[in-house]
Amino acid sequence: MSLLEYQNPITRKTFLNRTTLGLGALALAHLEGEQVLAQRKASSSFPSLPVKAKRVIYLFMSGGPSQLETFDYKPGLEKIHNTPLPKSVIGKQRLTTMTRGQAKLLVKAANQKWNRYGRSGQTMNARFQHLGKVADEIAILRAVHTEPINHDPAVTFLQTGSPNAGRPAMGSWLSYGLGSENKDLPHFVVLLSGGGQPVPSRYWHNGFLPSSHQGVQFQSQGDPVLYLSNPKGMDRQNRKRLVDHISKLNALKYEQVQDPEIEARIDAYQLAYRMQSSVPELMDLSRESKATLDLYGASPGRASFANNCLLARRLSESGVRFVQLYDRGWDHHSDTTSGIQNKIAQVDKASAALIQDLKQRGLLDETLVIWGGEFGRTTYGQDRGKTFGRDHHPGCFSIWMAGGGIQGGVTHGTTDDFSYNVAEGKVTPHDLQATILHCMGIDHEKLTYRFKGREFRLTDIAGNLIPEILA
Repeated sequence: MSLLEYQNPITRKTFLNRTTLGLGALALAHLEGEQVLAQRKASSSFPSLPVKAKRVIYLFMSGGPSQLETFDYKPGLEKIHNTPLPKSVIGKQRLTTMTRGQAKLLVKAANQKWNRYGRSGQTMNARFQHLGKVADEIAILRAVHTEPINHDPAVTFLQTGSPNAGRPAMGSWLSYGLGSENKDLPHFVVLLSGGGQPVPSRYWHNGFLPSSHQGVQFQSQGDPVLYLSNPKGMDRQNRKRLVDHISKLNALKYEQVQDPEIEARIDAYQLAYRMQSSVPELMDLSRESKATLDLYGASPGRASFANNCLLARRLSESGVRFVQLYDRGWDHHSDTTSGIQNKIAQVDKASAALIQDLKQRGLLDETLVIWGGEFGRTTYGQDRGKTFGRDHHPGCFSIWMAGGGIQGGVTHGTTDDFSYNVAEGKVTPHDLQATILHCMGIDHEKLTYRFKGREFRLTDIAGNLIPEILA
């Protein structure tokens, strides 16, 4: 048998089977290379509108604060306390499994004291005694309406523009569109406080955007960022040498396959090294004056909402584009009266201090501050023993905004007499997102990213500005 006869010639079928993956990889690399170019183009083409705010601090009250106990005063409910909520008010709205089996859905008036604050006369729970001092700086949205009735999809909707997991978070979109003001810090930082409702890391995920735009969680205690410190036996000089060599290997691989995730990995290694110097100093609250610490009620070395608010100011001042604070513990299915009072006591002083501090430093006009949760609570009570709770309610709830691009001292939207339905000025999550992007100088319809053959955006195919609150 000749050598030629011994060798099995490659058939057309075999050739295609063996090369399909390679050809596909080449095509994919070409497409991903185009996405890298698109990403660079995005960060250079925005802002496209006049810039009112350069950065965002989002104080997210995780669990769903009751609008009836915070910003939506309904004195008329006192006259019908403990009477059935009319079915005509509920209409066809969904109820959760926690209350739809109750024999009676009885109206529960808010057992709270209320005050009007500032020259604008903003009405809010009297326990917001510190926030009341900056009432003329904030715009209260009383007619926010969402669709999801459970926590996870409701938070996901507000953060990503979709109730389904997998889309990029708002902070990731701003990172993608505007880039960073500080090469030594992440574009998007997350801080947690309180306990209760879980806050999974996918709330600050980059979704289909390059991973360099993912949020980074900072910690108030221990290492500011997990695994940021050098391991035992590794000094800073050797760490730098190791990072540089890894980056060279990744650069060689990127030249071969043009995968944008390799570029993101290179950036992540380099950023982590730079953060070893920038972050510990930034997170050290002992550098602040006693007057500033007292203003917030902050204590260096402790984990608290007050500390996180002060850290948010420091991060924003240093150029972080989007800082998100998640404060847990607002899910009051029982004893709503004292539960709300306790949470207000935990966040009131620091929330107001953040606005005061930003203003006295000349930063409020270019920093957008947002406060609110994922939905509101029901007018009827949830049976939980001697005290009443309130169930989840997406039909209407309250959020306030202040700072860059926002007109202070205004109230937008109203609810019906029961605070169960929007009466006027409905605001959806997409409207809120469109308005936030507008304040940052971005037309929400133009900030897009092509994925799976479609141009995606934060506001999906919806979203309208809220002109009444714009400065």
